Amino acid sequence: MERIRAALHPLDQVQCAPCWNLAELEGLLPSTDPVAAAVLVGLVPRPDGLRVLLTRRTDALRHHAGQVSFPGGRIEPGDAGAVAAAVRETGEEIGIAAAQITPLGLLDAIATVTGFRVCPVVAAVAVDYVARPDAREVDEVFEVPFDHLMAPANLQYVSMQWRGTTRAVPEFVDHVHPGQRIWGVSASILLNLRQRLEALP
Repeated sequence: MERIRAALHPLDQVQCAPCWNLAELEGLLPSTDPVAAAVLVGLVPRPDGLRVLLTRRTDALRHHAGQVSFPGGRIEPGDAGAVAAAVRETGEEIGIAAAQITPLGLLDAIATVTGFRVCPVVAAVAVDYVARPDAREVDEVFEVPFDHLMAPANLQYVSMQWRGTTRAVPEFVDHVHPGQRIWGVSASILLNLRQRLEALP
């Protein structure tokens, strides 16, 4: 866990670093100012190895319906920054208390074609947590081995159309949870974590 912490931006950073994926989204982003959001990249230290906490959103949501994602949402005026927003949203969406979440640091911000600027907050989650998903937002909570998601061989790129433009989108293959498609923003966040770990001396 200490090596992961060393790969992250410090928690007291005023805001996440500039969006690391702007070049690949040139011409695809909305003309309006992006909406500030935060997600929690939860790491659970299981006896058989570190695991990453993920959710599958309900099909009725306005944005990213039915997709595998990290718990999170908009940074509200009452939040004391991205970390507070990510912890609050995790509690609201899947019922994990703030006392069971230990923030470790921040990844680079990521822009989405739906108009969000997402700050990923990496955190350790207590191994004895009990998920209580809010059925209005989350259909399922599950974990994936960290090593699987950090292995370059398990990530591929698929071609997708967005407003008439073809773009390459990351997606994990040979997934340990058949039927759960980890792609798009969630896959990009995990790729950013892997690249930051690989850059360590």
